[in-house]
Amino acid sequence: AGLPEAYASQTSGSVALVMPANRGFRLPTEAEWAWAARYAGGARPSRFPWGDSMPPTARSGNFADRSVASVLADTIPDYNDDYAGSAPVGRFTPNAAGLYDMAGNVAEWVLDFYAIHTPGGEETDPTGPTSGKHHVIRGSSWMQSSISALRWTYRDYGASPRPDVGFRCARYATEAP
Repeated sequence: AGLPEAYASQTSGSVALVMPANRGFRLPTEAEWAWAARYAGGARPSRFPWGDSMPPTARSGNFADRSVASVLADTIPDYNDDYAGSAPVGRFTPNAAGLYDMAGNVAEWVLDFYAIHTPGGEETDPTGPTSGKHHVIRGSSWMQSSISALRWTYRDYGASPRPDVGFRCARYATEAP
């Protein structure tokens, strides 16, 4: 796309976001992910992607449903999304901003390193710690069915690949964030 590289190799063998950040493709920050999932498009915040109560409504996402009951111990018994694993992108209803698969299908790596956040007032586009062992993972996946994991506010973390975790590309629209 002719954009600058957003990440650079480090002497440790890892990669890190180029600072100051540029317009290259990168992982979204946790704050960007949460805003795009819950508020973009003028959406009214809800407890779950489909509304405020369980169970999920039809076509609301790819969650641990009866199609994976033979593989997973915990499922949503009265829900069926027809996929016993990850589904092709865009098979379910998009959110208010027109973004697909913000909940269900695969959970998503974000740029931020994981830390337990203690609320300390209003922050604008927080980015979390600058280093750490684990990255934050947001959203639910086709392997999750619990009330807590299906909520918009669910946070997970990880340092290794998993069959239910993917990523989404983001970038700044202007040169300076």
